[in-house]
Amino acid sequence: MQLTLKNTLDMHIHLREGDILDSVIHFSAKAFSAALAMPNLSSPIINTQMALDYKNRILNAINNSNDHNTQTNTQNNIESIKDSNQNIASNAKSNKYSFTPIMSLYITHNLTKDELIKAKENDIKILKLYPKGSTTGSENGVSEILDKKTLEIFSIAEELGFILSIHGESNGFSMDREFEFGEIFEKIARDFPKLKIIMEHLSDRRSIDLLGKYSNLFATLTLHHITFSLDNVLGSGLNPHYFCKPILKSPKDRDALLELALSANPKASFGSDSAPHLETNKLKVNGSAGIFSAPILLQKLCEIFEKHNKLENLQSFVSDNALNIYDLKDIPNKTITLIKKDSKVPSVVKTNLGDIIPLFAGENLSWDFKY
Repeated sequence: MQLTLKNTLDMHIHLREGDILDSVIHFSAKAFSAALAMPNLSSPIINTQMALDYKNRILNAINNSNDHNTQTNTQNNIESIKDSNQNIASNAKSNKYSFTPIMSLYITHNLTKDELIKAKENDIKILKLYPKGSTTGSENGVSEILDKKTLEIFSIAEELGFILSIHGESNGFSMDREFEFGEIFEKIARDFPKLKIIMEHLSDRRSIDLLGKYSNLFATLTLHHITFSLDNVLGSGLNPHYFCKPILKSPKDRDALLELALSANPKASFGSDSAPHLETNKLKVNGSAGIFSAPILLQKLCEIFEKHNKLENLQSFVSDNALNIYDLKDIPNKTITLIKKDSKVPSVVKTNLGDIIPLFAGENLSWDFKY
């Protein structure tokens, strides 16, 4: 058995920077046609030039990758990118994986209309909002989501045709944070009806109804939230490798989110939220939040959709829905073929800074890439 997917998209991924970026980028570049790179770096991506520079670093990392296990596709992948940065254009033409990094800007109160116009001129049309302190890299986020300045940014974003992606969590009880943030999602959706809003990494079944209530509200779903529950973190002793934000919730939440994914609901697209952290940081008392799933995303999704007799819906979930939601036009034409064949997940991903432990480390999967 084999399955061919076209223009696969990961609409929420943490690629990091420096040595970690160099060590993990090939997993995404070989599996996906494009991916939305999150802007919450050590110095957050708060303006257009920083986004262009980061794109350049991602493309350099792809071309310098030491991974030789993937059949490469060197079609004129990213020649359609219209960035003013000439280094990016040069690197794109030689991008051995046929992969487009999609860039976003981190919202701060210093974001101006002039900067947003400049971003749109450089094909950057996604803004990411982090409530301050809500997750990794949110220290520079917004304290008051609905204050005057933030609402002004939303208004300009609506006027210019931006998409607003939100890490939607309150500061309340950890299991209720996304649900409590729902009223903020609703207010923004009502007050800015022409602004597309993405509820990132949906994790609470109580949030699903909002997708049907507002035409401008959409969601991304992760592999881990449709696969696991809080028992995977705490049920058999503390497992920090399953600790993430928003936190894994109940089996009922997991099952409802899985059904949303399997149904290929057009309001939801795939966003892995793959977040590599060094093992030493995951094992600290105040361990880092994030699950590193990039090495196994398409293989595991094939398993899940096959198990539930929904393989025919995987194309929509990992590509078609996102193409429509985000109005993506310049994505390279790329196909990925997976076959029913045992594959082994690496036990560890080595970096010069230390080890990163992937999801399902050392386990066997029943699908693999066709090389």
